[in-house]
Amino acid sequence: MNETKVSATEKSYGTLPDGTEVKQVTLTNANGIEVEVISYGGIITKMITPDAKGNMKDIALGFDTLEEYIASKNGNPYFGALIGRYGNRIADGKFTLDGKEYTLATNDGDNHLHGGKLGFDQKVWGIKPFVKDGKACVELTLTSPDGEEGYPGTLETKVVYELTADNKLDMQFTATTDKPTIVNLTQHSYFNLADSDSILDQQIQINADQYTPTRPGLIPTGEVAAVEGTPFDFRQPKAIGKDINVDNEQLTMAGGFDHNFVLRPHAKGELVLAAKVSDPVSGRALEVLTDEPAIQFYSGNFLDGSLKGKGKTYGKNSGFALEPQHNPDSPNHPEWPTTELRPGETYQIQIVYHFTTI
Repeated sequence: MNETKVSATEKSYGTLPDGTEVKQVTLTNANGIEVEVISYGGIITKMITPDAKGNMKDIALGFDTLEEYIASKNGNPYFGALIGRYGNRIADGKFTLDGKEYTLATNDGDNHLHGGKLGFDQKVWGIKPFVKDGKACVELTLTSPDGEEGYPGTLETKVVYELTADNKLDMQFTATTDKPTIVNLTQHSYFNLADSDSILDQQIQINADQYTPTRPGLIPTGEVAAVEGTPFDFRQPKAIGKDINVDNEQLTMAGGFDHNFVLRPHAKGELVLAAKVSDPVSGRALEVLTDEPAIQFYSGNFLDGSLKGKGKTYGKNSGFALEPQHNPDSPNHPEWPTTELRPGETYQIQIVYHFTTI
């Protein structure tokens, strides 16, 4: 590959119906990897990475225009978006904090999903590109007012994406609040490492011995179950499609994999390898590292061909998502790692996408 100058460049991406301008920042490292980010939703619209022979390709599912991202919110797949205030589901849109019950917006049947009807994925973030220590970077900032979508406290959020010289997209999330609240931020990119429209032959490994089974509505039952002897055992690499159609109540309910995996215990702030996916044909591979306690693996079950973008039709299993997080519905399970944030504290998590080859 030709040496490319490290850069973080900004341009206009379009305007929302209310006239608000949306900006796009393109991050490029010296190896020619490109990551495009827009201020609407903090969405990663492109990730251009090499295969084993050095051929560059966009591995991110998404759209070509702002209008398509806006239109997609009716059957929102959350392509590439920053998710907040709370990634994943909260049962019945209710939780209790310090003895007070809060009611959140419900946007997934009776449940609250990914921050509600107008989550962080549909907000226009402050955006600032910069280059630092050989890394192409962009800082995104957002203020979520007290009471938004039912959450208590004004939440000040900052996310920094750093594209490094060793082909990592290092994402650092911080947040503070002026009232006790709950927070569970994540990044919701969908990937397809292959040159085909299906992810089912791609090999996945998830470093988790346990997962959280769900009941209808994909709400955790409260059980933390062993993956051993189940289709959810990804401790050794296997094709995503190998067990996806076996007769299993959990898989039937979700239409495939859409489950939270509990990572092996690690110290707070310790970055661990949560998952790795590779495509045996192209040789592309993706490692997801995080200091979070869990990760959601989603095999694109609800993509049904109704969305089209980048010249493709997004059918079932045309992309996968790996979302580092705290367990879904944690506020209603005090025995699980807490998602509470209080004044004077700083919420801090890290997610890293490492683009590599096999």
